[in-house]
Amino acid sequence: MSADRPTEAVAPLALPEIARLSAEILDRVSTVVVGMRPALELALATILAGGHVLFEDVPGLGKTLAARSIASAIGLDFRRLQCTPDLLPADITGSFVYVPSSGEFAFRPGPVFTGLFLADEINRTSPKTQSALLEAMAEGQVTVEGQSFPLPRPFHVVATSNPIEYEGTYALPEAQLDRFMVRLAVGYPDAQGESEVLLARVRRRQERATVEPVIDAFTVRAMQEGVEGVDVDADIAAYCVALAAATRRHRAVEVGASPRGSQGLLLVARARAVMAGRDFVIPDDIKAVATPVLAHRLSLTVQAWTSGVQAAQVVQEVVGSVPGPPVVGRDDRATASAEEGAPA
Repeated sequence: MSADRPTEAVAPLALPEIARLSAEILDRVSTVVVGMRPALELALATILAGGHVLFEDVPGLGKTLAARSIASAIGLDFRRLQCTPDLLPADITGSFVYVPSSGEFAFRPGPVFTGLFLADEINRTSPKTQSALLEAMAEGQVTVEGQSFPLPRPFHVVATSNPIEYEGTYALPEAQLDRFMVRLAVGYPDAQGESEVLLARVRRRQERATVEPVIDAFTVRAMQEGVEGVDVDADIAAYCVALAAATRRHRAVEVGASPRGSQGLLLVARARAVMAGRDFVIPDDIKAVATPVLAHRLSLTVQAWTSGVQAAQVVQEVVGSVPGPPVVGRDDRATASAEEGAPA
């Protein structure tokens, strides 16, 4: 089987339609997942940007429900794998099995062959098994016994991780973390939100919550193609580079954000802008996604770690210290462009 992914063309969706569908998706998911609207918006923006999402927070906050609900709302095939210490790479990618009727070995795909793959509690499985997702996340394919098999398009990984438990867990290595475009913390809901969670459970009269699809996989690709058509001003790109570079110089950081981090800033911010109904990115888009995009890419010094410094604090310091470009709207850009093209 060829390693090339399907290349059939998909017409990009118009930006106003992307904004409308995004709002409808979020409204639909929010009927089931209560009090997580900001995290859901970032997760959807990441998927529209073609990236992967890591939910990292304490148990019981609805991370798995959020992932399942997003998958249902955007119409992607969904497979969930509960990660455990005895899980093997073949349990994710699949393996060759002997077929007695033909006398040959045939490839049996693993659960990763889906539209949205949920690796639940990914830090409960060994680094060897975690690394089975590296090729899938980076290249959209898996290689088994020297043969490469393409994954469906679109393909996204949503993983959950429990940061407070160390017994029987394995911290994700930096290379694995870097494959996730964003790391999201859900946080505890306020009293009103938590009450709504309880009342929503009572109203549906069953444990399992379901979300009806708003779009399908083909429309997801069309939305992604639409986001890819959004141009970005050079000063916005320079701002992303400056933020990433500032993390490398910070006194509490041993290894700062790589160019993949600055690229992630731009891609997620671009999707966020489209979801907000704009065809251009503003500095506030970059600032809004800076912590979830950059924090998990930083390796702190031993002194900072023992002093209780958090990577998110470092990113917020950097955002506060690096001056952003001036806010230029669509009308201003059009005027500037006309003046540049006018005869002297």
